[in-house]
Amino acid sequence: MKPVLEIEDLSTHFFTEHGEVKAVDRVSLSINEGETVCIVGESGCGKSVTAMSIMGLVEEPAGKVVGGVIRFEGDNLLKLSKNEQRTIRGNDISIIFQEPMSSLNPVLTIGQQLMEPLMEHLKLSRKEAHLRAIELIEMVDIPRPEQIAGCYPHELSGGMLQRIMIAIAISCNPRLLIADEPTTALDVTIQAQILDKLAQIKSDSNMSILLITHDLGVVAEMADHVVVMYSGKVVETGGVVELFEKPLHPYTQGLLRSKPVINQRQEQLYSIPGQVPNPLELNEQSCYFYERCEHRKAICNTKQPLLQEEPGNQKVACWLYGKAGEAS
Repeated sequence: MKPVLEIEDLSTHFFTEHGEVKAVDRVSLSINEGETVCIVGESGCGKSVTAMSIMGLVEEPAGKVVGGVIRFEGDNLLKLSKNEQRTIRGNDISIIFQEPMSSLNPVLTIGQQLMEPLMEHLKLSRKEAHLRAIELIEMVDIPRPEQIAGCYPHELSGGMLQRIMIAIAISCNPRLLIADEPTTALDVTIQAQILDKLAQIKSDSNMSILLITHDLGVVAEMADHVVVMYSGKVVETGGVVELFEKPLHPYTQGLLRSKPVINQRQEQLYSIPGQVPNPLELNEQSCYFYERCEHRKAICNTKQPLLQEEPGNQKVACWLYGKAGEAS
């Protein structure tokens, strides 16, 4: 299949008064046409910063993409001007943010916010954009679309706002949709409805989706391919079935063990030992997971493992596997 998005060795750093934070550290991944790729990991692992880097929303001088390539349909987004990035953003690549209440403008109606990208990117007239906005509200299963178009964000529930965010994101028929924790803070029924709507839209349009989440249930339901991140690095990638049946990296194994299992009695829910390391105090000479790993070896504290291919079309950055594992 043809790749829609290819990321190679992406590095995004933030510059604070206490030092430089490598929020995204040489990350590589690709998304094919019509494919859903999930990035999974704990808070602070670099998932959202990866999305912001793709969208060109990392603001300098506080943060900067310092290296790598982000290739969308053959064009390196990092080489484009601000105006060229603006043309692609919201049109060919759209994003659903995790906090709809803070992402929508509180002083503009829902209809006005839906009309804006339609007039900007598709050059529709105000009347045409208004009619299309009504269609989009109806498309995401919100009743009384004409009335909703005249409402302000504070007048709608969280689930309705998330649907509006989806409507805005798909308004220009993007080739790639980035969904950053789209079900955060929603109850389980609404979560299921949001995921079903995303799956339906993907099926209808053959759109590619980059889904960012920490919920393994969402990953199991939505993903074709999974990318596991830890402390800014990719530690494992693979097909969703292969990764769930045979996780390779100790961190991935820990994530799966931490999830409750229905109809299985558990005296105590498993948790990965230790804490996520301070990004300002990372030891670049060792595996970042070294202090928390139950299978660590001496080499893990002296040399950082590289991502290498394993049987089953999986890749893992760990000294337990491949030639590195044999040598150690």
